Parts: sequence; structure tokens; C-alpha cells
Amino acid sequence: MKVMIAVTHLLGTGHLSRALTLARGFIKAGHTVQVASGGFPAPQLHADGIGLLQLPPLRSDGVDFTRLLAEDGSLAGEAYLARRQTALCQALEDMQPDVLITELYPFGRRSLRKEFLTLLQTAHALPRRPVILSSIRDILAPPSKPEKAEKADAVIAGYYDAVLVHSDPAATRLEASWPVSELLAGKLRYTGYVAPPAAGPHPHQAGSGEVLVSAGGGSVGTPLYQCALDAARLMPGTPWRLLVGGTDAKARIADFSKTGSPALLEPARKDFRQMLSHAAASISMCGYNTALDLLQAGTPSVLIPFDAGNEKEQGLRAASLAPLNGIEVVRTADLTPETLCAAVKAVLRAPPRVAGGFRFDGASRSVEIAAELAGGRG
Repeated sequence: MKVMIAVTHLLGTGHLSRALTLARGFIKAGHTVQVASGGFPAPQLHADGIGLLQLPPLRSDGVDFTRLLAEDGSLAGEAYLARRQTALCQALEDMQPDVLITELYPFGRRSLRKEFLTLLQTAHALPRRPVILSSIRDILAPPSKPEKAEKADAVIAGYYDAVLVHSDPAATRLEASWPVSELLAGKLRYTGYVAPPAAGPHPHQAGSGEVLVSAGGGSVGTPLYQCALDAARLMPGTPWRLLVGGTDAKARIADFSKTGSPALLEPARKDFRQMLSHAAASISMCGYNTALDLLQAGTPSVLIPFDAGNEKEQGLRAASLAPLNGIEVVRTADLTPETLCAAVKAVLRAPPRVAGGFRFDGASRSVEIAAELAGGRG
């Protein structure tokens, strides 16, 4: 089969990371894949062997997802958005895929609805309409108004064959964060979590015995980093390492270095997942990919859910993980160097955590579902 995945990450890089993992699942099964990425490039993510089309990139203005910024930092205008739309639809027409997957839309990315709707309309007009699937994580940002869910239902009914829910239903069902109508329930296909294979140990045991602080691949997490820099002073016998993400990582590290903290500062690393196997503890937010990395590695973990701009997704996910051994949750409102150190010490004392029972085969199961719906095309 030929598969096209359309994804735009606007703040962190989790959406693109999950789309790339999904793409690798299709490639492993012998299918041809193109990922059309509309966010800013994320060179720290592994995209080797994946056909990656970079659209004119967008990012949100902080947590304001209604204000989309262009490559030069200016507000993206109609002409810039039109260039993206044209490139995306042209790629679809050139590829003539058997399967089209839109990541998050129509459950999110409403600021890009015109782009996505044009893509869907173009797909339906192709000589052979592709199977059309929506790809969503375990927990969504709950709709602020009932009509948002109703509009999503209308788009699903008009254009989509199924919705891939990348969750283990034994752990989290979509109802935890989104109103599931009778229409939507009939379209849902639970895949299990979409995660790459467990990373296993680092060849050089990087991160061994350290408190590893991360905030994903985007330019977020500054309050968390600043608090960790101060907390490291309160635990002088334990090494702390901060992995700083974002395109401005070098400048942020330079600013953080002025604090005189004993913590080691580095840009985000591709071997982060392997480092988790050796870390004494992890401090992070609670995005989808980070949560799965921690579950697979079994690392003692302090979670500080991202809640700026009234974001609820990470808080819901953290709450679902809090009962597990070796996991502590600290709200940003309660975050101080003292509370952070107390949480670290608590997870270090906790019994080991075993990840048994969770399904991490969501990529391969997604491939199977797509192939079933495509009816053996390609």
C-alpha cells in the first residue's frame, strides 16, 4: 500500500514523533509512506528511511493555538497558508495513496481546518478514494464547547472510514477526555499505544545514577528547568542533567548556565530513551511519548503536567499513571525546588515499577487495521 500521513506539531514535537513511529510500522510491513510535516523541523527525531515532506512550517504563539506563526516568526498570512495547502494537496495527487491518515484532526488543529478540509475533499475527488483515517492519542484536550465535538462528528461522518485511538483501552478509553457519540463509537479502533520498541540500555551507560530532567523537543518547560537548576543545589550528592529542547536550545542553555547551578546542561539528545534505563530518576512533563518512554523503561518518575493556557490533557494522563509505583505528580502551581526534591526522593524510595499488561504494539496494529480497511490494495 501507499500511505500518506499529514501531521502538524505546533508546540512540542510529540505529534510528529508519533507519526514517524507509525510510519516506521508501515515501512516495516513493506508499505510505502510519505509523512507531510507542517511543523518546524525537529532534527533530534529519527526520520531515517522515511519519506518526509516539509511544508512551509508553522508554530503556535506560545500556548495560543489560534495565532499561527510562520518560519520568520511573523503571523502566518493567507498567502503563506495557501502555499502549505497547495503543497499538501499536490503531494496527495502525486502519490495517489491507498491510505490517508490525518494526525489529530478533526479532534484538534481547528485553526488549520481549511487546510485539512481541502485535503479531505481532494482525497475524495481522486480516481480511487483512499481509505481515510484519523490518528489520535490516548487523551485529547477536552472540547470547551459541545459544538466542537459535534463539528468533529460531522467531519468524521462525512469523510472518514475510522478513527485510530492509540491507547490500550484497558488503561484509558477516549471517553475519559472526549464525548463519544453513538456515531463516533462505531468508528473507533483501539490500537494499543504507538511506541517504538523499548530502547534498552545505553552502550555507554549515559545518565547512570543521574536525575534526568527533560521537557520534550519543543521550546517549552522553562519554569521546570529553572526550578530544577535550584533543586540540584539541594541534592549535592546526586548529579542532575537537564536536556533542553527547541530550536533555541543553545541560547536557553547559555541563559541557564548563568545561574551557577551544579546541574549539567545539554541540548535534547537522540539517545534520551536509552539514558532512561540508567537514570536514578526522571523529571518531565507528561506528554504521550514521554509517558510511554517512562513506562517502557520503568524509570522512577516525577511528572509535572503541562497546564499553561488551561491545557488539561497532560494532567488527565498523569492522574491515570499516579497510582503506579515510582511515580509522583507535582502540579505546576505547587512546583518549588523543595517540592521537586521531595518528589524525587519519594520515587527513589519506591518499589520498582513493572510495565507488564500495557500494550505498546499500536503501530503494527494500526497497519493491520489500515490494511483490513483498504481491502488488500497494493
